[in-house]
Amino acid sequence: MLASNGGGVKKTAPEAARAGSAVAQIVSVRGSDPQRRGGATLDRLVALLERDLDRVNTLILERMQSPVALIPQLAGHIIAAGGKRLRPMLTLAAARLCGYPGDRHIALAAAVEFIHTATLLHDDVVDASDLRRGLATANAVWGNKPSVLVGDFLFSRAFQLMVEDGSLEVLAILSSASAVIAEGEVLQLVTSNDTETTEAAYLQVIRSKTAQLFAAASKIGAVLAERPRTEQEALESYGLNLGIAFQLIDDLLDYSARQAELGKTVGDDFREGKITLPIVVAFGRGSEDEQRFWRRTLEELRQEEGDLEHAIELLRTHGALAETLERARTYGAAARAALAPFRDCPEKRALDEVIDFCLERGF
Repeated sequence: MLASNGGGVKKTAPEAARAGSAVAQIVSVRGSDPQRRGGATLDRLVALLERDLDRVNTLILERMQSPVALIPQLAGHIIAAGGKRLRPMLTLAAARLCGYPGDRHIALAAAVEFIHTATLLHDDVVDASDLRRGLATANAVWGNKPSVLVGDFLFSRAFQLMVEDGSLEVLAILSSASAVIAEGEVLQLVTSNDTETTEAAYLQVIRSKTAQLFAAASKIGAVLAERPRTEQEALESYGLNLGIAFQLIDDLLDYSARQAELGKTVGDDFREGKITLPIVVAFGRGSEDEQRFWRRTLEELRQEEGDLEHAIELLRTHGALAETLERARTYGAAARAALAPFRDCPEKRALDEVIDFCLERGF
């Protein structure tokens, strides 16, 4: 059994052993994605970036080391469970799309992954999550305090890599993204458990907490290649719209996917009282009785057996899940349009397929 003290270090002997070996598990992402369903995949992108990805993973391994043994153990656990490496792949692919001939994109892609991983550690503490991509979260194994502190360590490593790169422009882009992500997380706290949350407020949350890093990761590829401002902005738009579509689908899957595909417990958002677009739509279209149900379950968090199933029924009755999917497709189309100025090439086709992958995952 795990100790109940959320602030201390809590791990069983088998879990500690698995976590200690997690560092050795950080290898190429090929074949690691449980969400592939026979449609669009990341295979084309991964194949194009194979050598660069190997270099990024090697650098991640090197830079997460510390004489404080708990740091690489905990960091290795979350990084090994981190999944697709989608955000650093955006940096690598954007750099190649823009004809960048150097190797600065390797370290910056690693920095992007460190920023992302740090936010995951902090998110899981804030959300009191026990499962991520089918594995126990770091806070479930080691407790909240170590997870927060190792997240801080990974943020620091990201900024070290940025400083070593030497570009103030790149530093400005990624540091600004980090600040906006934090603002988005705080804004989500403010809107949590508030059924009066507007669609605009919800979109501001996901634009900040999720899409901003997609946008920054994509834009710096063009910055490295010293491409015109129009191309930098096009890739930034691609990443921003892709990130919004990605999060919309993520929020939809919380009410529609099987746990094995989602990698977390289905209904987590509901149990935590998170206000996502499906809820905003269903609440706005619901009767007074239905709105009372949403207030009881999401604002007061007085949830009873069968409430999740009833919530899913209401979402489907009012077309909230279909509406969310359609909205995600709209943002996906905007991401695709942002790629239009670039020449046809394998990298462009792979980035185009990433859009379909994000829209189709879990279905």
